[in-house]
Amino acid sequence: MHRFTIFLFSLIACSSVAKGQFGNLTGTPSSTATLVSEMKTIAPGQTFSVALQLAHPAEWHSYYQNSGGVELAPTIEWKLSEGFAAGSIQWPVPEVKEGFFGKSFVYLGSPVFIVDLTAPASLKVGGTITLTANAQWQICKDSCINEKKSLSLSLGVASAAEKDPATAGFFKKARASQATKVPSWKFFATATADEVKLRIEPDRDFKETPTDFIPDQTFLLPASAGGKITHDGNAWQVSLKRAAKDALDQPIPQGKSFSGILIGPKPIEISETLIGSAPAQSLSFLKFLPILGGMLLGGLILNLMPCVFPVIGLKIMGFVQQAGADRKKIALHGITFALGVLASFGVLSGILFAAREAAGSGDQIGWGYQLQNPWVVLALMLLMFVLALNMFGVFEMGTSATSVGGSLQSKQGLSGSFFSGVLATVVATPCSAPFLGAAIGAAIALPAFQFFSAFGSMAIGLALPYLILSIFPKLIDLLPRPGAWMESFKQAMSFLLFATAGYLLWVYAGIIDFDNMLGPIFGLSAIAVAFWIHGRWNLPHLKQGTRLTALALTLLFAAGGFYLAKPPGKAAIEWEHWSQERVESVLAEGKPVYIDFTAKWCATCQFNKKRAYTPEVIALMKQKGVVLLKGDKTKPDPKIEDALRKLGRSAIPVNVLLAPGKDPIILPELLSPDDVKAALEKL
Repeated sequence: MHRFTIFLFSLIACSSVAKGQFGNLTGTPSSTATLVSEMKTIAPGQTFSVALQLAHPAEWHSYYQNSGGVELAPTIEWKLSEGFAAGSIQWPVPEVKEGFFGKSFVYLGSPVFIVDLTAPASLKVGGTITLTANAQWQICKDSCINEKKSLSLSLGVASAAEKDPATAGFFKKARASQATKVPSWKFFATATADEVKLRIEPDRDFKETPTDFIPDQTFLLPASAGGKITHDGNAWQVSLKRAAKDALDQPIPQGKSFSGILIGPKPIEISETLIGSAPAQSLSFLKFLPILGGMLLGGLILNLMPCVFPVIGLKIMGFVQQAGADRKKIALHGITFALGVLASFGVLSGILFAAREAAGSGDQIGWGYQLQNPWVVLALMLLMFVLALNMFGVFEMGTSATSVGGSLQSKQGLSGSFFSGVLATVVATPCSAPFLGAAIGAAIALPAFQFFSAFGSMAIGLALPYLILSIFPKLIDLLPRPGAWMESFKQAMSFLLFATAGYLLWVYAGIIDFDNMLGPIFGLSAIAVAFWIHGRWNLPHLKQGTRLTALALTLLFAAGGFYLAKPPGKAAIEWEHWSQERVESVLAEGKPVYIDFTAKWCATCQFNKKRAYTPEVIALMKQKGVVLLKGDKTKPDPKIEDALRKLGRSAIPVNVLLAPGKDPIILPELLSPDDVKAALEKL
């Protein structure tokens, strides 16, 4: 039913556009538009008012700046002499009407839209200026019609401005139809995930009862659509529900501020108000206890998650190696590991708390937020990949570097244990969702003390198994003794690290987009070659010349791999999705079209993208007004095959430039910047 409604509305909208373009062919009623000036003459440097009046047919209506749906509000495009400036439209108070998709904000009868214009100080006295306004609007009843009209009026220029007595009453009435501005009133807004609360504090006892609130922004619904207005002393509390999607099921961006009109016996203009966060409320001990317990249990369970398990395996090996050592040292390593976990949790939760406060709303920041940063994900991915190569035996960090602390632990054992705790925390955070989602969601909204207590409980849960093993060393005696099996175990653990690196590569792909994934894939390959060279030829028993050459090649391949894997810069070229309908539409507008028929598996296509589209080429495309379309043939697409056949081609890459009334220009398969520029110059 929902899809049918959208389809029906789309048909109505298409009908509206057709009527707006081709005029009144069937006797449909239309509006009358008039441009009215408040002044008879204007003076240099003066600000004066001009109004657009629309007289609608009976029972037809136009729309407020926020129509409440997908309908179009009036717009005015001014054609003014040099030096003139036009302000924004001053909107009269609309009526709230039940529309096709909910509440609509409309104007019946003859609404007046005032705009303030400012003349330049250099304007010459004694002449005449002409003001031209191209106005467009939409009127609806059972269907909608797009209307437009170009309007002009001429005004004399004098040393002193003179008002027009004939329009004085008209403008007085028009201004009375607008909401009243009250600069001395105070407005405060706070937000939750599904609503915004507005507190209005008048400068006097405002006894008139408001009946509604009309927002200027589309991401909020009026108070009459599921919200409410309540009296709080001398203040008013207005609750407004958020609109996540529009009438055509498209996402609506959520703003950080809003404005609107408080409807009542005397409508009040609510100026732009920033949306802050509601102050965090402390929980009672009984309500806070389940959150603490959930975070503690969640931290324990994290030790069993796939992205944390490699760290556990490595630490178990460390405990095995130390089983014959002094028990006090074993306990000290376990405590140091726990301190690493607690310290890193403290840093991450501190950054999270600061981000929450800076963002103004706790629900905008989530745990694991560091994995939204491509550089953090890249660093973790490379660390896991290099550690996996080491454990598999491609190269050796050192004979005693069998824990995550690596050479750090081999030189300074306690530092290695501390580093292991830090790494365990960083790797654990993306795995928190399966069990900790509800607990973390509740903890993030808490005040500071309870916030840090909750995340501290989670840290203790993660570190608890190691603390138990270190405090009760008899349990370590149950572990197998060192032996030849450890090499096989180490290589087996490497596959878990490879899997973790693969998981992080998947996360990385989601951040940088799949189109940019060739770089990281080749980059990891180059880094693998670098450490293979290091493991084969940078060995103590080889000649110094061999070792230096190996070191140089290792650094060269590692640096090249990092360069290929690093996050790409902001895309300088934006491609639209290809379709034959889109091609025909653009050509009908008189614009040229450049089509890249490509595929992910086409190596030549990827090479062309890196080589051909230089900044000079992109600038020339923008200068020529070229629309860029990408036909992706990664998956079979009969429509692309048909388009290629019409061009006389069957294989990709195919790059073609189309222009209205001209033959297609098919570019060479191996593309260079000069090829593209030569084709563009023919337009």
